[in-house]
Amino acid sequence: MSAPLVSLQDVAFSAGKSLILRSVTLTVGEGEAVGLFGANGAGKTTLLRLVALLSRSTGGTVDILGSSGGTDLSLVRRRIGMIGHTPALYPTLSLLENLSFLVGMRGEPVDRVGDALAEVGLGNVISRQARHCSHGMQRRAEIAYQILVQPDLLLLDEPHSALDGPAGELVEYLAASVVDRGGATLVVSHDRERVSQMTHRNVELVGGRLL
Repeated sequence: MSAPLVSLQDVAFSAGKSLILRSVTLTVGEGEAVGLFGANGAGKTTLLRLVALLSRSTGGTVDILGSSGGTDLSLVRRRIGMIGHTPALYPTLSLLENLSFLVGMRGEPVDRVGDALAEVGLGNVISRQARHCSHGMQRRAEIAYQILVQPDLLLLDEPHSALDGPAGELVEYLAASVVDRGGATLVVSHDRERVSQMTHRNVELVGGRLL
């Protein structure tokens, strides 16, 4: 039996004197999509950052894609895709320039960037600066980037925010493509009904603990 792609064992996280996460245990296996729900301030984004290896826990064990085995974390992070609350694009670069730069930084060819933007419905605005694009358009561009890099682990934080119906379907297509490749997806959302249609199971974060 293969090891889970995400393994959190008795994980805690504190900020100053505030204990945000306590005794969190979660595993996500190959080919699995998991939804994460909870009230505002429950610690969902904090938990997602721990899984993304962008923050360090203050207790317990975090193993993401074998990261606890002494693997170079920069190499592990390359295998993780994340779409957060705020689009992470350079405002003065065009959509094409943004994705070409990000893909190029990975040492990968950029010849498919234009096709990926067209695939998400942005083919006629690839030269538009990100700052002149709507939130939904920027989110589509981020989806295009994840389609290009094909992460083994996809983390989504309120992925349907500011997206219309067709764009929302792109989120579901992206998540399904990762799972179908044997990867895993963890989705943070308030939209229980929609997310439940794209996940195998859901967990709830209450008072810093998973239920």
